[in-house]
Amino acid sequence: MLRASLKSLLARKLRLLMSAVAVILGVAFVAGSFIFTDTLGRSFDGIMSSSVGDVVVRPAGSGDTLGSTQTIDGALVAKLAAAPGAARADGNIVDYTTFVVGKSGKLIGGQGAPGMAVNFTDGPAANNTSMFSLASGEMPTQDGQIALDAKTAKTGGYVVGDKVNVVTASAKAQVNPTLSGIIESSGSLVGASVVVWTTHEAQSLYLGGKDAFNDVWVTREDGTSQEQLRAAVAPLLPADLEAVTGDSAAEAAANQIQESLKFITYFLLIFAAVALVVGTFIIVNTFSILVAQRMRELALFRAIGASRRQVARSVLIEAFVVGLIGATLGLGLGIVLAIAIKALFGAIGLDLAGAELVLAPRTVVAAYVVGLVVTLLAAYLPARRAGKVPPVAAMRDDVTLTESSMHRRVLAGLALTALGAAALALGLLADVPKPVAFVGAGILGVLLGVALTSPVVGRPLIVGMGAIYRRLFGSVGVMAEENALRNPRRTAATASALMIGVALVSMMAVFGSSTKASINKEIEKNFKADYLVSNSIGSDFSTAVGDEVAKVDGVATVSRVRWGMGEVGDGQEWIAAIDPATFGQVATLDTSAEALANLDRGGLLLDADTATELGLKTGDKVRMKLSGKPFDATVAGTYAATAGSAPARYLLSTKTWDANGGKLSDGQVYVRLTDGADAAAVGSALDKIVADLPTVSVKDVAGYAEEQAKPINQMLMIIYALLGLAVVIAILGIINTLALSVIERTREIGLLRAVGLSRRQLRSMLRLESVVIALLGATLGVVLGVVFGMAIQRALADEGFSTLQIPWVQLVAFVLMAGIVGVLAAVWPGRRAAKLKILDAIGSE
Repeated sequence: MLRASLKSLLARKLRLLMSAVAVILGVAFVAGSFIFTDTLGRSFDGIMSSSVGDVVVRPAGSGDTLGSTQTIDGALVAKLAAAPGAARADGNIVDYTTFVVGKSGKLIGGQGAPGMAVNFTDGPAANNTSMFSLASGEMPTQDGQIALDAKTAKTGGYVVGDKVNVVTASAKAQVNPTLSGIIESSGSLVGASVVVWTTHEAQSLYLGGKDAFNDVWVTREDGTSQEQLRAAVAPLLPADLEAVTGDSAAEAAANQIQESLKFITYFLLIFAAVALVVGTFIIVNTFSILVAQRMRELALFRAIGASRRQVARSVLIEAFVVGLIGATLGLGLGIVLAIAIKALFGAIGLDLAGAELVLAPRTVVAAYVVGLVVTLLAAYLPARRAGKVPPVAAMRDDVTLTESSMHRRVLAGLALTALGAAALALGLLADVPKPVAFVGAGILGVLLGVALTSPVVGRPLIVGMGAIYRRLFGSVGVMAEENALRNPRRTAATASALMIGVALVSMMAVFGSSTKASINKEIEKNFKADYLVSNSIGSDFSTAVGDEVAKVDGVATVSRVRWGMGEVGDGQEWIAAIDPATFGQVATLDTSAEALANLDRGGLLLDADTATELGLKTGDKVRMKLSGKPFDATVAGTYAATAGSAPARYLLSTKTWDANGGKLSDGQVYVRLTDGADAAAVGSALDKIVADLPTVSVKDVAGYAEEQAKPINQMLMIIYALLGLAVVIAILGIINTLALSVIERTREIGLLRAVGLSRRQLRSMLRLESVVIALLGATLGVVLGVVFGMAIQRALADEGFSTLQIPWVQLVAFVLMAGIVGVLAAVWPGRRAAKLKILDAIGSE
């Protein structure tokens, strides 16, 4: 039986390849996701291992804080160099808000990866490694010189000896040093740019000229271990400093990054799961058709003594081979897909161009497990159905789905839809653990439930389309309608694959459009300023910009906002600082005057929902940290949170921020004009201030709203691109179904041609049938997508997503595009059917 199954399979190589298409694409996404995230993780691991010393001395508690403002007295460096087992000690200065502007005036990087600035030392990293090597020129030896990483220099068009335009968030917003040398990295910098200064100039720029450092690397002598050196260094430190081994510091930093990267892994695997669900529909459909085509062959097996189990097993053997081939090809395609994902993320700043792809054993195992398991599960029901058909009935080739089976299918679909809707409601409305999992399971349940009921739900649409077909295309339209209705389960399964992709795309379109509408509404409501000066890449900028803005004629109020990551209790939180005296003049903050007054006395203002969640009330003490420096803040009051009303859930005054180690740079500067001021003239003057600072921009209300919508549009484009794979699988499913249907209906096609059906009419019949399938899937998908989008928006209404906006034009475009897809999907099957010779087709079995 095994030999017969394999011979049957190999005799139909085209059918084998078409069966494997859905498996290939689904496995490719799983493999590509793992390859990309493993590559990203290894790149960061390499950076971390070469960016620490044998022992790192740093402010206590600053290990998890990027860009800590706490410093170490420079006098301690010589003391650490004299520690037992120490070969040398080097002080380091690191800043993450320094960017290079190319000769063309275009900012280099800044779309996710940081702009790093460091001081030059020739001290080695841990275990005598080095992250950089000198490629040309020399390292900076005097103030006014810098070195750049090779990629930044090349992108900016700079060579040794050129003046480089550098923008910083320090007191000097713009600096023009001379490029003295170009360095090469030992690994990928993941899109970051690197500027190397002399120690003196770095201290002048970033530490106010103090003889201090952000951390100190202590290098061990030969024969001394990192742990031994750490033990020797620790007693020399004051209480506010700590010493950690380089290996443990690198491991902790790498683990922290890997934890952050899990979001990307989960994000990509969600789309892989969508692709596999869609692919499963196609595989089930494909094997149902294949079983129908092999009924005579399987009946002969039964007639010569094969048992039902053996017949079913023969179908599963075919599925196993399809899954094996699909997983193998999918793994190869996954490598190509990982390269494409690299390019996609590189476009938003996560540049991995110099990183080698990582194909871990886990990825290979996952590819084969997914490919084989999904294929075998999808083929199980068709295989079981093949085993149950009596030999005589199979030989007559008239096996159809019984009404009782359809009845059970519809009941199961209704039950699954109800369960999915309940899970969706729990995830969106109830306080349950991991609500995202409930929402995902609910959406999947509803989609699968509707897919099961689609033979009944979709019948009115098919009949309606049939009425149009009969009027426009006559007998050809009648045959197209009858073919779509002949096997409602097959038609519905093919349409359901497209329905899932279109539903998710439509859901994101509704949610994205509602999000942008909500932001625009809240900005119009809360934005009182005439202009906003901010960093176009989300980083900080120099306070010198705000100082210059305040000097412009016609400017009445300048209100600064500062922000950054800090700690509230035991958790990392985004914290902002405002000027209580001026913030209410430029933005709406729904709180009391007393709370604002207490805020300026060292208080903390937080949104009402957060206060309720944490059980905090006015007068309570809250332990906080900025850049690792702890302090207590007293709750001054709460404010009503709406989108755009405040820059963070936790608000301090700028006075408290500055006094407790917050970064002395601005995140936003609101500008309010004097009554009667010429807005255009003031705007022109503000533009001149930031003309040479491509990281900083000046916006009015409309410009600010557009800037806020930009990241949403970028995210939607990425989601559309990734969901596009599911749609592609569905389109291939339509092609697959039509092509296999042509094979199944070869004799019927021959008879139709014999009684006068022309080749053109035959192609038209298949094209109309394809359009019906595509429009059925798109229509159901758009309806479900709108429902899902509305449900998510309403559930998040209290979080600031207060406006529902349905992009009808975009949704109608999805349906029209589905019609076009239906036309294109029928091209190859139609051409293949039209080429069949009439007598050969009539004589086929």
